[in-house]
Amino acid sequence: MQWTELVVFSILFLLVTVMGFIAARWQKGETLAHLDEWGLGGRKFGSWITWFLVGGDLYTAYTFVAVPALVFGAGATGFFALPYTVILYPIVFLPLVRLWSVARVHGYVTPADFVKGRYGSHWLALIIAITGIFATMPYIALQLVGLEAVLRSMGLNGSGILGHLPLFIAFVILALYTYQSGLRAPALIAFVKDILIYLVILVAIVYLPTKFGGWSEVFNDAQAKFDATPAKGDGILLNANNQLQYATLALGSALALFLYPHSLTGILASRGRNVIKRNMVALPAYSLVLGLLALLGYVAISAGTKPIVNQATGRADTNTIVPELFGHNFPSWFAGIAFAAIGIGALVPAAIMSIAAANLWTRNVYKEYIRKHATPAEEAQQAKIASLVVKFGAVAFIVFIDPQFSIDLQLIGGVIILQTLPAVAIALYTRWFHVWGLISGWVAGLGYGMYLLYQIPSADGKRPHFGGSALALDKLSLFGWHPFAGSTLQIYVGVVAIAVNLIVAAIVTVIARRAKVFNGTDQTDPSDYHVDEDSDRIKPVAAH
Repeated sequence: MQWTELVVFSILFLLVTVMGFIAARWQKGETLAHLDEWGLGGRKFGSWITWFLVGGDLYTAYTFVAVPALVFGAGATGFFALPYTVILYPIVFLPLVRLWSVARVHGYVTPADFVKGRYGSHWLALIIAITGIFATMPYIALQLVGLEAVLRSMGLNGSGILGHLPLFIAFVILALYTYQSGLRAPALIAFVKDILIYLVILVAIVYLPTKFGGWSEVFNDAQAKFDATPAKGDGILLNANNQLQYATLALGSALALFLYPHSLTGILASRGRNVIKRNMVALPAYSLVLGLLALLGYVAISAGTKPIVNQATGRADTNTIVPELFGHNFPSWFAGIAFAAIGIGALVPAAIMSIAAANLWTRNVYKEYIRKHATPAEEAQQAKIASLVVKFGAVAFIVFIDPQFSIDLQLIGGVIILQTLPAVAIALYTRWFHVWGLISGWVAGLGYGMYLLYQIPSADGKRPHFGGSALALDKLSLFGWHPFAGSTLQIYVGVVAIAVNLIVAAIVTVIARRAKVFNGTDQTDPSDYHVDEDSDRIKPVAAH
């Protein structure tokens, strides 16, 4: 048991717990018994708060744990997160501003609310809501993977249910302050989380390489490791087989990230269009930190870092690479700060994700199908309960399913959420797609994506199906036809699935338009997409 690290970790964890409860009074509105206040923080976060909130939401504990672990294990492929976060913000700059405006005019809380208003179809909205909830669940579970990696490095590595007890305690505390304070809790805690992350990374990237002979020696050690297993094709440079996968994974991930409900929750909580514009310009600062962080995977190779064996599964847990690197090469007190940064980095996005999933359930399932005349107070209460269910569902996920498998499920989650692109993002600009085209495209894209994912074995050969998201072009088939037979090039399944989605949606749209099938009623107006915070058309916050 690493007592010094554990004490420092516990003190900082206690600090953010107190902040989580205090947050209920921070920038307090008239009442928390409304989704605008509990689920969107009163829709009044300015540039700094939004920057910390969205950054804390997008750059998760899993990012800080898994990206370096992927670089440690597979080399250059792990750097896909860099181009993805570079191209992400220019792609979403304008769509997010339009979504904010139309949501403020009509009081939309979720992306499914917008879809219902745009197409007048509660069925299409239901599909978008359920897709968002299912894609978010494994993402929450992955925050726990990062938190458990830190707990194991501090010596809390028991077997069976008792081995997960520290995780239960952490998540009960998270559940309580999120239940009370809503989105204000992770928004306030994100300040502490980001300051700690920046501090730890800047110290690590300067101090650790000098300890192992400088960067040239670090890269030489990494290449030597990959040269020892040439059959795997890994290295500090991409090879002919994984370049296409690297590019498509970066593009697909960039298109998918702001379709996740938790990403949009942070945007809808902001005060105005200029706040979003400033954030899309400033958020790439996190990409610099992400790049430095990824390099720690190579530093861990130089340091001879070994992953801890997970006592619950009996297998090495590669997610412990960065915590172990810090634990063995930093003074105990600073290692405790580093562990707290990663642990708190798990709680912030987990809270926002559970709130976003709860908003979807409440607005687009509960109110639409179970209790149509629910009051705002009843909606808020239902969202609080749903956020608890989602959190403890994620904990159960980790306890009863191999955490390594949940990592693969997150990649599958990206393929799933990408199928909402036509109904959410494209619909912000055009209503050309017919509602039945969108539904047909979603079914085709999701079905074909799942079929392709089913064919992918895990890298270790232990699972024949759902083992990742990189598909050899040779496996691509269309009704038995293999257009790329014999090709060993790999591609991200999400890009193939969304292409199928768009093609089917376009074909069905043309047929439906020619048959003059009713296309729902658009409740939005073109001018709604340009309204700013000073307009008298803005719906008042927490209006009944």
